[in-house]
Amino acid sequence: MKKNIAILGSTGSIGTQTLDVVRAFPHKFQVSVLTASNRADDLIKQALEFQPKIVVIISESAYSQVKEALAHTDIQVWAGEQALVEAVELEEIDVVLNAIVGSAGLRPTVRAIQSGKDIALANKETLVVSGELIMNLVKQHNVKMLPVDSEHSAIFQCLVGEPSPIEKIYLTASGGPFRGWSREQLAHVTKAEALKHPNWTMGAKITIDSASLMNKGLEVIEAKWLFDLSLNQIDVIVHPQSIIHSIVQFEDGSMKAQMGLPDMKLPIQYALTYPERYANNFKRFDFLDYSQLTFEKPDLHTFRNLQLAYDALAEGGNRCCVLNAANEIAVAAFLEDKVSFLGMSSILEETLCHIENKNNLSLEDYIAYDRESRIVAQDLINKIKHN
Repeated sequence: MKKNIAILGSTGSIGTQTLDVVRAFPHKFQVSVLTASNRADDLIKQALEFQPKIVVIISESAYSQVKEALAHTDIQVWAGEQALVEAVELEEIDVVLNAIVGSAGLRPTVRAIQSGKDIALANKETLVVSGELIMNLVKQHNVKMLPVDSEHSAIFQCLVGEPSPIEKIYLTASGGPFRGWSREQLAHVTKAEALKHPNWTMGAKITIDSASLMNKGLEVIEAKWLFDLSLNQIDVIVHPQSIIHSIVQFEDGSMKAQMGLPDMKLPIQYALTYPERYANNFKRFDFLDYSQLTFEKPDLHTFRNLQLAYDALAEGGNRCCVLNAANEIAVAAFLEDKVSFLGMSSILEETLCHIENKNNLSLEDYIAYDRESRIVAQDLINKIKHN
């Protein structure tokens, strides 16, 4: 029996690799829903190949193009953010793979959980913004939260069948393209340099986050909620080769690590096939190709974003929500050459200072703070531009 999946953000890096996995196992998976923000041509091509029941194009200006291109099929074409939320309710869906970039992935995740769907989560911002609320919903509706990020998938895989409590986890980080650089060197970083990740091929936003170590900070926050950990149980270690994807240390001191070549299709496949593993033809890791696996402590002074994430998690309340929203605005500004690489951290710090911390928040509260934080961050960037 085929597993029906909805792929949110199907035209992005994770979405397209998910479809590669589906192609490899056509007898195991059926695509029921495909969604994209504005890449209409790519969405049309995917829809014609996979024949989902529903496609959603978020940009309503592209609706007529998609509708016309698929008019000769039985595929329903929906448009807008609300359509995205409603599409995940489709009764036949077994798993919703959320590969949307940013906090836009929050509402459809909530609705999918409330509709009893298992979640394969590549959208880490969902847990960063409102982790406690989301994980409470997961428990309430008795669904699975299956991590797709390579680091969290590694932790998840190390815990399968393990009754022993976690003592500590180590999230590995490649260090990005600027590992070992000084703040003086980072002051002159260009967009082109920041987009050249040494090990992974990813979308622009996550690549910039990796370069600034913000991606690792977001993963620390995500790990806290996914695995019900305290802050002092989560450590980050720089591992430039990106072969060990993360490590779990148990209370007796023994450790488990999940290893493999840098390839997002592996954690994607595991999230879709869990608890089974399917044979595939992905390239295998060979120890003889790697004479050394090395580890370093992250430089929290030079790469302040990771420290800001630790601080936000320690403070709680709306801090992680504010941090994430400000970061999305700051990264967009950096990609548009409106703020410097180091200036992104300053935008985050100033935004956090402008917004009062509050606790015991509802979904609508988180969404309101997300919106307010974006406005504050954008205003700070506009002031830089005009000075």
